[in-house]
Formats: sequence, C-alpha cells, structure tokens
Amino acid sequence: MKLSARIYYNIRKMLKMMRIFFMVVGPGLLVMVADNDAGGITTYAATGAKFKYAFIWVLILLVPITYFVQEMTMRLGVVSKRGFAEAVFDGFGAGWGWFTLTAMMLSCWLTLVTEFIGIASALKIFGVPAWVSVAIVCMVMFAMVASGSYWTWEKIALLFCIVNFIYVPAAIMARPSVHEMLSTGLIPNLPGGRLTGGILLFIMANIGTTVCPWMIFFQQSAVVDKGVPERDIKWSRLETFIGAVLTSTVAIFIVVLTGKLLFPHTPVDSADTAARWIMLHNNRTIGVCLAVGLMNAGLLGTICISLASSWSFGEVFGWAHSLNKKVREAPWFYMLYALMLISAGAMVLLSKPGTLILIVLFVQVVATTLMPACMVFLMILLNDKRIAGKWVNRPIDNYVNGVNAVVLIALSTAYNVLVLFPALLPK
Repeated sequence: MKLSARIYYNIRKMLKMMRIFFMVVGPGLLVMVADNDAGGITTYAATGAKFKYAFIWVLILLVPITYFVQEMTMRLGVVSKRGFAEAVFDGFGAGWGWFTLTAMMLSCWLTLVTEFIGIASALKIFGVPAWVSVAIVCMVMFAMVASGSYWTWEKIALLFCIVNFIYVPAAIMARPSVHEMLSTGLIPNLPGGRLTGGILLFIMANIGTTVCPWMIFFQQSAVVDKGVPERDIKWSRLETFIGAVLTSTVAIFIVVLTGKLLFPHTPVDSADTAARWIMLHNNRTIGVCLAVGLMNAGLLGTICISLASSWSFGEVFGWAHSLNKKVREAPWFYMLYALMLISAGAMVLLSKPGTLILIVLFVQVVATTLMPACMVFLMILLNDKRIAGKWVNRPIDNYVNGVNAVVLIALSTAYNVLVLFPALLPK
C-alpha cells in the first residue's frame, strides 16, 4: 500500500512539474529556434557546401555560448520586470540608452529585410511573385498580434517552430556518412590547416548569426510580457538550454545536408540557390524541404524581430506595449510593428540585388558591433544586488560570459577590419 501511494505521489509530482514547465515554455524556445532565421539558414547552407562537415565543432561550441547569454537575459527580465532597452536607460543613462536603442533598431530593421529576402526567394521557387510574398507575410504577421492575447500569439509562433525541424528528415534522406561527420566535424580543425580570410569570415558568420543582439531584446521583453515569476526561473533556464541545443542541432543538420549534396563542386551564396540546385540535380523532395524550411525560418525571424523593436520602443517611450492589449489600447505599439514590417518588405521590392547584398553584409557588421556591448550591460546589471537580488550572477556566470564577451569583441573587431581591408589575410 505504501509503495503504491509513493508511486501515485511521484506520478502526480512529475505531472505537476511537467505542467509548470509547459506553462513557462515560450520565450526561450522561440528565441532560440527563431535564431535559425533566413540569414542563419543561408550561412549554414553555404558553410556545408564550402567546407562540408569541418565546422560542426563551431556549432557545438555555440550551445553553451548562446545558453549563458540568453539565460542572463531571461533572468534579468524576470527579476527586474523591465525589457532590455528600459533596463539600459535606467542603469546607464540616456547616452548609452539611445546608443543601444538606435543600434538595435537599425540592426532589427536590416535583419527584417533579410528575412523578407529569404521568404521571397523561397516562395519564388514555387512561382510566387515577391510582392505577393511580402503582402501575405505582412497580413499574417499582423493577424497574429492583433488577437490581443500573448498566449494566442505564442501558441501560433510555437507551431512555426515545429516546421523548423524539417531539415532533420531532409538531412537523413541525404544519407550522410556518420563516421565521416564524427571524424572530421567534432574535433576542432581548420580546412587546409591554416587560417585564411575566408575561413575566419565563415567562423564569424556562424557565430554572428547564432548570437544576435535582437535575441536579448526579444527574450527579455517576452518574459516580462508573459509575466514569468521568479519561482519559475529554474524552468525557464531548462527551456532556454533545450532551445540552445535544438538551434545548434538544426544548424548541424543543415550543414550536413548541404555538405553531403553540394560539397565540393557547388559553392552557394544563398539557401534558395542550394534548394534549387538540389531540386534539379539531387533530390526534389530534399530541395523542397530546404525551400520550405527557408520560408519558415524567415517567418519565425520576422515574428520575433519585429516584436523586439516594438517592445523596446514602447518601454522607452512609456507606450502601452503588450500583446495582451488590443490595437485600440496600444496604437503606437502596433503602428510601429506594422511600420517595421511594411518598410522592410518595401525595401526588398524596391531595391536592386546589389543593394540587398550590401544590406546582408551590413547586418553582420552592426550585430557584431552591438553584441559585446549588450553582454557587458547584462553582466553589470546582474552583478548589482539591488537589481537582481538573490538571482545575482554566480561566479560561473561571470567567468563564462566574460570569456564570451572578450571573444566576441575580438571577433567583431576582426570581422569589421576584414570587411574594410579584405587583403589583410591570405585568400
């Protein structure tokens, strides 16, 4: 009798824990999966096509890097009940606040343009004109937020997250060699045994597309809007870690897919190019999966990035800025949201191809410049007991994130220098 009672108690306890966890799930999983956006898919596809499995180890190392950064973001949002933009204004003054908000806004808008590029390119494969793609995306995005319910928006967004895993069966269908992946991809190495400008740029591109400033702004505002309490921080940590593992896993499968089918004779400069080539020369089903995944990745990125901007401006200017507010209750919040979408979509329709390439390049420059500053702000705020209370940074948090910040500063400096002076390293 005692044994059955204990089993019953343990089952009830486990079910309760699962219920709490699934109530918390949302911001951390969304921000991580959405990190595999259109720009990310292109970066991973190009990496696999050019270097096959050689940089899988880089994507594995990104799991702890992204986790520790986003865990700090989540924790600061829960304990301060403020988004990141508002926290920087309050903690460091208007000067740093406006610098951060302006750089974030520019980075988010440029990244939104790349998301629309990815969506339009993917749908063009199926014969959909760019203007139709842009119009559909704008209408779908606004319909998602106009319900006046954070929970409704989050459930719809999580459905898009499921589609992001379409690359897993696609890579399995390509039948890669597991032994080759393990032997050439897990041990840190450089193709050719030396560092060149091209290799360094690819490494930094993979890091830059996985650790992005908009992720900090989005997740911190999302946990505030959702109202995650301090008692659930441990579950939000678990959710964020699972998200970090999943985003790197999907990235690895994309690299494996293109590495198997496109290396070494088919270098690609975009994911839609890779999808077209695979559809024509390898396997139509796999190519369709890659195209559908690119479209979905652009949608996910659009969902999160557009909201990160609207939340941040609402926090700083004191507007009503919650998804739990109807359009008439938060007009400026939704107006900015719509303006971001429409202007980014229009940019794609009105710009020449050469201009769009420059935008994609400039996105990485702005992101790699802003990210180290965001990490430093996070660390300073979370080492202040007046703000974080008992959730102040542990020594391991400061050590790991300190190393991350130094590495990102070094890489961002090197990336920006190489963009300006590409002849400094051998080709």
